[in-house]
Amino acid sequence: MSRFVPSSDPSAKPVILQVIPSLDTGGAERTTLDVAAALVREGFTALVASRGGRLEKELADSGAELVRLNAASKSPRVMLSNVLVLRDLIRKRNVSLVHARSRAPAWSALSAASMADVPFVTTYHGIYNAGNPLKRFYNSVMIRADAVIANSQWTADHIAREYRRKPKRLVVIPRGVDLVTFDPAAIPPDNVAALRAKWGVTENDFVALLPGRLTRWKGQGVLIEAMALLKEKGTLGNARAIFAGDSQGRDDYEKELRAKIEQTGLSEHALIVGHVSDMATAYAASDVVISASTDPEAFGRVAAEGSAMAKPVIASDHGGARETVLTNVSGFLVPPGDARALAAALEKVIVTPPHGRVNMGMAGRAHIIRNYSRERMCSETIALYRSLIPA
Repeated sequence: MSRFVPSSDPSAKPVILQVIPSLDTGGAERTTLDVAAALVREGFTALVASRGGRLEKELADSGAELVRLNAASKSPRVMLSNVLVLRDLIRKRNVSLVHARSRAPAWSALSAASMADVPFVTTYHGIYNAGNPLKRFYNSVMIRADAVIANSQWTADHIAREYRRKPKRLVVIPRGVDLVTFDPAAIPPDNVAALRAKWGVTENDFVALLPGRLTRWKGQGVLIEAMALLKEKGTLGNARAIFAGDSQGRDDYEKELRAKIEQTGLSEHALIVGHVSDMATAYAASDVVISASTDPEAFGRVAAEGSAMAKPVIASDHGGARETVLTNVSGFLVPPGDARALAAALEKVIVTPPHGRVNMGMAGRAHIIRNYSRERMCSETIALYRSLIPA
């Protein structure tokens, strides 16, 4: 699957409707905001149908418009109701293209776009499990579009393997990183020092940062096990693990993690700090960034953002991280769920001299700048919209 190359032909400025369950923190949500803001800058009208959330204000500040919709519900009754709401919205606002970014709202959006006779686009933001034929059918809505965007080459390959039915059009548009926000030179040193102090780490401590909501597949438990192995070996030294993310209602899992930290004697070496709004400073305050997901991430925002911030990255060897992490150059890839392999990679980074870690980080940032900028993602997405909308 070749990467999508945009046309330079400028066409009319239509109304674009994106549909997503919520506007809380996440890769799909962030991409929605990035594209909406780019549309507004290009003179389009950008609508987002969603139940809303933490990022509502940022969406409004970009000039895009939130249309309140219970798009997260998987209830057949609500999904059917959403079909009619979206159909009427498309007609009333003269929407020219609908872009769905999740399965449940995609079913509603697909029907509404078909009724209104407008192009329909989906983005494969995640790898959906399909344990039975019914689940596979439910997932298949994401390929029932005029164009399907895969957010990495790995995702495109997964789609090709997963479905006998082939999409009408499958294009690769990787997730883009905001290189202005995620620029190590833009972070005031005082902000970094203040955040490290808040975490209770000293100037000489080595910080391993694992960002992500507290859920089992994000691999927080794997990093705790890896830290315990290094402690047992006597090579943990002054390393500290920082888990940045909230439980989002998974309180039992958070309690399990805290108990595991106590049981392994890592109370002074591991800290769960909750949601961090300023992730650029969090990356700047770390010495290595960890993405220990046990399930494949279609793109893997943490690995890309960590590299953009010129930090060595250790990531699980699957999903989009295989494209964003340059093995043994900008970081290391380890088998998913393998605490011993993660411990060995972490020890390598710990013993690497500071100048060596700087070289790894700069190699990673250069790779992200070349291939994964937000501007490139937005321009390719908008060009795809143009190619689908009738003149």
